[in-house]
Amino acid sequence: MNIAQALAEARSRGLDRLEAQLLLSALLGVERGWLISHDDAELTPVQASRFADWLAQRLQDVPLAYLVGEKEFHGLALQVDAHTLVPRPDTEVLVDWALELLPGLGAAPRVVDLGTGSGAIALAVKHRHPAARMTAVDLSPGALAMAAANARRLGLAVECLAGDWWQPLADRRFELILSNPPYIAGDDPHLPALRHEPLTALTPGGDGLSALRTLIDGAPAHLAAGGWLLLEHGYDQAAAVAAALAERGFVALDCRRDLGGQPRVSGGRWPA
Repeated sequence: MNIAQALAEARSRGLDRLEAQLLLSALLGVERGWLISHDDAELTPVQASRFADWLAQRLQDVPLAYLVGEKEFHGLALQVDAHTLVPRPDTEVLVDWALELLPGLGAAPRVVDLGTGSGAIALAVKHRHPAARMTAVDLSPGALAMAAANARRLGLAVECLAGDWWQPLADRRFELILSNPPYIAGDDPHLPALRHEPLTALTPGGDGLSALRTLIDGAPAHLAAGGWLLLEHGYDQAAAVAAALAERGFVALDCRRDLGGQPRVSGGRWPA
């Protein structure tokens, strides 16, 4: 089997052209452009067997990032596995907002990322704003181990703490609190297609708002005066999150839209 035949096989089985190219280029360790100019190159038996295995898994909705072992996020190559949610481009909106705020939050602002998963948010912020004193929290031992491994590999100093939301933070306070918590409703029809990712990182069940409420209710005890809380949420949850923030006493409420124009990240400042 050569490259052209492998790509044709993938397309005939329902995988689109781009995904087929990404799968094969990751397997061979080459750029997509190389595949096009060398489409008559033969795969070794081992490569052909692995491609067949990856193709079968991808057609069963196993994320491409799990197959190749990494995902690009905000310019960083992050290792991921089945313990971690695959970082999404829309979450970069949260990082960008954080980076806008940080210069006004002191010379060495304290920042925490709750439910860090692969460490995507914490590491992207630390990479772009090295002065930040970054802490990452996750309940999953597997996810926290992956976040710590990514931090070491990238040479970024991030404190990793195991625990459920606020539990490992005691009475510590921060200038900036960030989180992409589980927010998909328990009966959302899209969940079956995401079945290979950790369910607890996707949905808290019910209406999907329980984790967001926990974060909003607990944030004032961990925010410095004038500090900010930024939360990613579902496209249809912005009004509910804004109402919860206002009821808790946050001011300067705002919402940022994702790459598709949907309201995706809401936040507010704790009064000075």
